[in-house]
Parts: sequence; structure tokens; C-alpha cells
Amino acid sequence: MSRPYRSALYIPGSKVRALDKARGLPVDVILFDLEDAVAPDEKITARDTLAEELGKGGYGNRLRVVRINGLDTQWGEADARAADAMACDAVLLPKVNGVADVDALARLTGKPIWAMMETPLGVLNAAEIAAHPQIEGVVLGTNDLAKDLNTRHRADREPLITSLQLCLLAARAHGVVAVDGVYNAFKDEEGFKVECEQGRDMGFDGKTLIHPAQVAAANAAFAPTAAEIDLAERQIAAFAEAEAAGKGVAVVDGKIVENLHIVTARATLAKAKAIAALEAE
Repeated sequence: MSRPYRSALYIPGSKVRALDKARGLPVDVILFDLEDAVAPDEKITARDTLAEELGKGGYGNRLRVVRINGLDTQWGEADARAADAMACDAVLLPKVNGVADVDALARLTGKPIWAMMETPLGVLNAAEIAAHPQIEGVVLGTNDLAKDLNTRHRADREPLITSLQLCLLAARAHGVVAVDGVYNAFKDEEGFKVECEQGRDMGFDGKTLIHPAQVAAANAAFAPTAAEIDLAERQIAAFAEAEAAGKGVAVVDGKIVENLHIVTARATLAKAKAIAALEAE
């Protein structure tokens, strides 16, 4: 999973200016939104606007994901059929409660599917959702989840930790992408940085964003640091030297290095290389 998913920015599918601006933003994933970011009386025209803008191209190597309205709404099925024909990489389904929801979308599109994990039932069924053969990513919808759980807002997100970890476990068990939820106070740079670091330390691949001002901090938080890259290179070199000497382990900075550490080290270097390639575009 070397492709970076550090920053996943929501862009309203109804706003041509925003859709055009996104072409120049240094984000890894663009979540083209037909759901929450679009007013009911703009839903149909937004679908056409988004299809036209995606058709023009210009988004480079950014992953293009279209979030449709739920299939239980009057717009969902038409959104799904339209997204299937759009120049996008995946379709994001909101409020997924179980594998039956994914199956319903799979009957309407052959594209990869991403699932919004934002309901208690969805979290409880995270493993079966992530196991679906068409699922390639899960996105935490922490605002809706917090509402349904009746939690209070806390900077440490302790009331949501179990939900976050269950979804992350499901994603890792089945080899799919896991992207953390949004941070609403987009002008609170320090709070956002702290939450990004929490998500990264937990193991998420990146964070969903509601404003371009959050992109740089997310990209920095979810990228390997210079120190991590240096350590990975030294671990690989030391382990290769140990193997050549007929040993099964090496020692770097006073710590044992085994094959499992080399797997992580190689993944770190692959991610750093992918990020460098994307940023050099």
C-alpha cells in the first residue's frame, strides 16, 4: 500500500470554482461530494457538473473518489449509475451499515467502493464490510458517529477510540485503506496537528479534510519523517549485513532488528518514494 493517502479533501460537486481549484492542491485524495456538501435543490445539477469537470481531467495522480448520496435517498441510485460512468477511481457510499449496503452499490457500479463508517451498526459490522471484494477503503465519519453515540466532544477523542480501532482493525485485517475523520475547527492549527498525530500513531493512512488550509499539516503528519527514513535505511543495511554473516537478527541503536522490522522499514521507504513521486508531478 505504497500510494499515499495522507490528505483526503472533500470538495462540493456543485461548485465549479472549487472543483477547478482542487486541480492545483497538493492533496493525495479528492473526495468529490454529492452528499452533505450539496443542497437538496442542487443534487441533480451537481451530478452533471461533477461529471463534466472530471471529464476535463487535470487532477493528475490524485485519487478521485466520488461520494454519492445514500441508496435509500431519491438521488442515490442515479448518483451511483452516474458515478460509474465518471472519470473517477472509486465510489464512496455514506452510512454503510452492513455488507448488504455494499452489495446494493456493487450491483450499480463495477468501480472500487469505499465505505463511510459513521453509524454504530456500521462499526459493529466493520469486519464484514472491509472483507467485501469490491471494498478498497473505509472512511471514518466521526461527526455522524459521535451524534449517534451521544458522545461529548473531547480533544483526546476517548469516546470514539473503540469505534476508530474497530474500523482500523477491520481495514488492516482485509488490506484496505483506512482514513480518519474530519477535524471541524479548521482554524485551530495546533488542535488539528494533535489529532492528525493521534490518527497516525493509531495507524490510519491519512485524514479527511474540510478545508484546503488543513492539507499541509495532514501531509506532514502522515508522511514518514526524515528520522524514520534514516532508521529504515540503517535497519535494512544492518539486517542485510547480519544475514550475510549467517545471523537472524541485527542490532540498530541498541535495539534488536528482525525480519518483521525490515517489512516495516521497506514499507516506510516505499511510502516516502511514492510521496516524492506524487509531489514531483
